[in-house]
Amino acid sequence: MTLPRTATGPAPKKKRRGSRPSGGELLAAAIGAVPGGATRPGQQQMTEAIEQSIASGEHLLVQAGTGTGKSLAYLAPALTVDGPVVISTATLALQSQLVDHDLPRLADAVEPLLGHRPTFAVLKGRHHYLCLARLDNSVEEEPGDTLFDAPRPGGGTGWLGEAGRLGKQVQRLRDWAEETVTGDRDELDPGVDDQVWRTVSMPARECVGAARCPFGQECFAEASRARAREADLVVTNHSLLAVDMLAGRHIVPPHRLLIVDEAHELADRVSSAAQAELVPELIDRSTRRARPLLRPELADRLTEAGDALAVGLGETPAGRLTAGLPPALREACTLLDGATRAALEAIGDVKSDDPDPVRKQQAKAVLDELSATAQRLLEEADHDVAWVEKPEQGNRRALVVAPLSVAGTLADHLYDERTVVAASATLALGGRFDTVARSLGLEAPPPGPPSPAAAALAATAAGRPQSGVADTADQRAATGTAPATEGPGWRSLDVGSPFDYARQGILYVAAHLPRPSVSGLPEAAGEELLALVGALGGRTLGLFSSRRAAQQAAELLRARTDLPVLLQGEEALPLLVRRFREERESCLFGVMSLWQGVDVPGESCQLVVIDRLPFPRPDEPLAAARAAAVDAGGGSGFAAVSVPIAAVRLAQGVGRLIRATGDRGVVAVLDSRLETARGYGPFLRRSLPPFWYTTRADVARGALERLAKS
Repeated sequence: MTLPRTATGPAPKKKRRGSRPSGGELLAAAIGAVPGGATRPGQQQMTEAIEQSIASGEHLLVQAGTGTGKSLAYLAPALTVDGPVVISTATLALQSQLVDHDLPRLADAVEPLLGHRPTFAVLKGRHHYLCLARLDNSVEEEPGDTLFDAPRPGGGTGWLGEAGRLGKQVQRLRDWAEETVTGDRDELDPGVDDQVWRTVSMPARECVGAARCPFGQECFAEASRARAREADLVVTNHSLLAVDMLAGRHIVPPHRLLIVDEAHELADRVSSAAQAELVPELIDRSTRRARPLLRPELADRLTEAGDALAVGLGETPAGRLTAGLPPALREACTLLDGATRAALEAIGDVKSDDPDPVRKQQAKAVLDELSATAQRLLEEADHDVAWVEKPEQGNRRALVVAPLSVAGTLADHLYDERTVVAASATLALGGRFDTVARSLGLEAPPPGPPSPAAAALAATAAGRPQSGVADTADQRAATGTAPATEGPGWRSLDVGSPFDYARQGILYVAAHLPRPSVSGLPEAAGEELLALVGALGGRTLGLFSSRRAAQQAAELLRARTDLPVLLQGEEALPLLVRRFREERESCLFGVMSLWQGVDVPGESCQLVVIDRLPFPRPDEPLAAARAAAVDAGGGSGFAAVSVPIAAVRLAQGVGRLIRATGDRGVVAVLDSRLETARGYGPFLRRSLPPFWYTTRADVARGALERLAKS
């Protein structure tokens, strides 16, 4: 992507007018600039609510369904704030949409009203930018990392060909460095392999800083931060936002308003940022990098610790370490803690007159991270969860530690000295915002039950509506919104969706099928899938709970139909999605990464099939640990943890069907529990768009047959 608006230097200062237009006026100008642009009530309501939050300082949770136009709804009022305003997204797709489409159009439309053209910039982590210091010193000393080693005896032509291919990519990066303005990897077309990019980019923890780097004045990452400080709007991502919070909020420019889009992803991204791991291969690379700076016996201690970790991981089964570190892993962490501390003391501080401060800082950074992780694991704090990770494919093994909850971190660091607007199509679970609010570090509005998720389950099981919340899909459809809920320092609002879900789609639950018990795709569910896909003649997005189930479904349809079946993993995902969009009779089957972010409006996707409710697997360490903690406190871990996770995932998957006002189709859930489970079934259904609901297979097939003929 190209950003001529901010890439060529600091953005111009704003020209202030005596009377600043309101967010509503800016929104109207943006809508009027689009041919055929129409006013959307939910969009206007969201803009007004954000303006109120800006004025009052109250934080705001907004659920805005697909088609609301939420991007413009928050961008317009953001321009009424003395910048910068920060917008954070979870996905690259949304970030690109904002930067390449929404922001340029908005800037054009509102310039006459504001008296100046709003500026914007993209802020990413350092590793997204080309590092000139790494590029200048890209012949690594570590044999395992280099791309330029001499040909190995007996290496074969395959290895030589691969080395030559990677070497050409590095040379292309050298040429690109002479012409790029931003150094942003996303602007490099065609791209390069991750292995190559790692040799020319610098993780934040390994950077010596502009003052001590010989290329500090030309640093692309520093330039991106400078542009962000001067821009009206800064677009970043949840991962960098999380790192910024954990690092004391000195990366993202100071700001009064933070807009978190795709907010249902934020807590997980913060958990990932606070997660750490020990991997034998990382210890090995760190030792090679530090060896020139250490006495041989100190380097040997690091090697010994890495070998001990490899042995311990080999002896320990995959999964959560509920009884603490086993002896072999405790010994490995103890050895690593001592070895890294001794190595760091021997290396000493990075000084301005060091012959190679960049390499010395890199060695220190990785050793410091290993030391901190080893100490964290040895502490075995109640607020941390540790587990051994062994992927189904590959030989990589890791000892991982992550926080049990990040709600406290968010409460302490997300909301201070700024107003936060959190927006998503999936925030009100079971008709209420309480569960998501707590996960984001916001206290529930008083008076309220101690466990909102458990209370919602109990209320729906007893047939009682929750106070202040629309009780049925018909009520929500009639009003278009759920009432705003006041709380201490925050409020919530559901602005609904412009789609007429009850007329555009059917939610069919195959209540006659047996409760799913075995892994993979049960035979009865397979037959139901065949009947539904056959009635429509393809055009099906299949969302499965496991790779095995997706593979079995693909094999079944390939054996018994002539329909083109695309299976995730057989080709690159963007290519599969493009083929699914272009080949009308095709089916696309896959797992969790397809449950959100796939946007295929029109006739190419008129049936979404979900094989089973997406509860977290028992071997998901964090979810299991969080549920166990709730159980230990006298609550229901299943209700408080597993059900909300399933609700968010299910709502995201169901949301793949209706993407435009003209879309029609059927969502088929092949898990009878959505109908038969009295406790959580109604809660999950209340978390979904208000489709017309049925459990009759003939009704669903009849609707699909009519769609096939239309």
